[in-house]
Amino acid sequence: MLPVDSRQLENVKGELLKLTKKETMAQRGLDRRAEETEEQNNGRLSIMAKRGQKRRAEETEEKINNRLSDMVQRNDALFEIARARYLEVNADFQLWHTLARTEETEEQNNSLLTAMAQSGQKRIAEETEEQRNSRLSDMAHRSQERRAEENRRTKE
Repeated sequence: MLPVDSRQLENVKGELLKLTKKETMAQRGLDRRAEETEEQNNGRLSIMAKRGQKRRAEETEEKINNRLSDMVQRNDALFEIARARYLEVNADFQLWHTLARTEETEEQNNSLLTAMAQSGQKRIAEETEEQRNSRLSDMAHRSQERRAEENRRTKE
């Protein structure tokens, strides 16, 4: 026989006691379930099912919240890109506006407008679907911000 110190012996006794308690509790649970009526059993299972549904609903809500948070972050990034693009276009427009106000014939004006329209059409034709969606999203976002600002002003 191997030599065993008292500490090892106490650990083994403790583990054996824990296993005995678990076995006793499991047996009591089985005994209770054997004694319960079908109605009681159905009620217990129904409660368990409701708890599971609630847990799944909370997990789903958490997933939805995470997805919405990601969308907001992406929209914020797209907004910054669109804002930079808007500032560039606005600067170009102001320059064009200044130049257009100089005296020019109607024919020159029409020629300039045609060139600008073609440039805009070319830019739109070259933009990818993702860029287009981004541009439209940014336009919608700016529109919402303007409406919100107008609503705040009218409430004040």
